[in-house]
Amino acid sequence: MINPIQKDKQLIADINSTYNKTEGFRVWWLGQSGFFIQFQGKHLLFDPYLSDSLSKKYAQTDKPHTRISEIVVEPSLLNIIDIVTSSHNHTDHLDAETLLPIFEKNPAIKFIIPEANRAFVCDRLKCKNDFPIGLNDLQSIDIEGFTITGVPAAHNSIERDEKENLKFMGFIVAFGNYKVYHSGDTIWYDGIVETLKPFQVDIAFLPINGNKPERRVAGNLSYEEAARLGKEIGAKLTVPHHYDLFEFNTENSENFVKKAEEYGIAYKVLRLGERIEII
Repeated sequence: MINPIQKDKQLIADINSTYNKTEGFRVWWLGQSGFFIQFQGKHLLFDPYLSDSLSKKYAQTDKPHTRISEIVVEPSLLNIIDIVTSSHNHTDHLDAETLLPIFEKNPAIKFIIPEANRAFVCDRLKCKNDFPIGLNDLQSIDIEGFTITGVPAAHNSIERDEKENLKFMGFIVAFGNYKVYHSGDTIWYDGIVETLKPFQVDIAFLPINGNKPERRVAGNLSYEEAARLGKEIGAKLTVPHHYDLFEFNTENSENFVKKAEEYGIAYKVLRLGERIEII
């Protein structure tokens, strides 16, 4: 079992210790695709999965979701969140056991989703229909100093509802002089570089677990594709995610490191619960 370098109250203490910092911004990796961003005393949480709901759901099936890393933080401890996202409807990005405690502890929280997923999201979370804030591709909203823009994701294809709203989405988030890109779950698709490159992001959070049909789940960028995409869009820093959670659907981050160095990109492989700071 992979242990976080800090978890629960120790992690919260680390977050609180930088609450009043005015320079730069900070990022913590919470496992899988979950990243916690702090800027100017405001906090945004990308796609958290902080439970064992999938391990329990699939325990007695032919597709067990055996966890290989500890949960980084009890979701009810996260009580200073202004914005949380769900990039699509898969449970490791839309988990009731994670989100409901977060909503309870953060009554003013704003919840960003793809507009196409509103009915599904509200049914799963038993929330009011007007609670989530829905986006479509290249649609933006300003919240608490963050400008959040939806961009397409292909998992494994770019899917839309009958109103042409995206079902799978990534997010560009601009704040202060910074921009970050959270991919959600995506494979490489035609136009991805042309969509992302103009944003000139400071950090690209990209999945590396790949797309292997034998896993019988929708796939993602491979470690090579993630490194190459970071280079082609001009990201100042590329940070891998979507690995080291489930035994059947992971990747060795050292493979990403080798490709990142081959492509000559700046990268950071975070440990669970680790903080990085961008000035």
